[in-house]
Amino acid sequence: MSRRIDYYFSFQSPWAYIGHQPLRRLVEIYDLRLVYKPVLLTGLFSETGGMPLAKRHPARQRYRLVELQRWRDRRGLDFKLWPKHWPFDARLADGVVIAALAAGHDPEPYLQRAFAAVWELELDLASPAVLIELANAAGLPGEKLVAHAGSDQIRAAYEQNRLDAIAADVFGSPAYVLDGEVFWGQDRIELLEDALKSGRAPYRPTN
Repeated sequence: MSRRIDYYFSFQSPWAYIGHQPLRRLVEIYDLRLVYKPVLLTGLFSETGGMPLAKRHPARQRYRLVELQRWRDRRGLDFKLWPKHWPFDARLADGVVIAALAAGHDPEPYLQRAFAAVWELELDLASPAVLIELANAAGLPGEKLVAHAGSDQIRAAYEQNRLDAIAADVFGSPAYVLDGEVFWGQDRIELLEDALKSGRAPYRPTN
């Protein structure tokens, strides 16, 4: 039976974008079942004690930019540190993933296009027209999914993902949860692979 990874992320997060291809590599190597759980980061941060980027100390903001450059080189990517349309309201873009899943579609082709659209192409993922085009290019029914992404049903599922994240001790994006053990950040991908390779029991918090 395939092992399950709960994948908490948002298109708002550069770190989710940076870690997405390495995560997909693990999915293929270890035949994982990836459960996509887009989550609204502002709500998650406020609930778990995190701070929005603009409210962090300037030293933390500067260090973030250095880290982005390091990981851009390390992962062999080419992206903008400050994309033209970032930050943006990611609820609709994230919601398209949930809508695709609800309709029985594989959202992965859309995810790959949408991540690149934000960080490489500098497109506006708050725009329904842009999302329709991205979904169509991924072979999905763009108009139908974008319309559904704004529905009460999808908003409720998005909120449930936030509640699930908090219950799982997830507090940021990306987070990968394997057997109840949280791996936070794309820089934990190698540790996630170590856990998969070894088959060890999950680590738990201790008193």
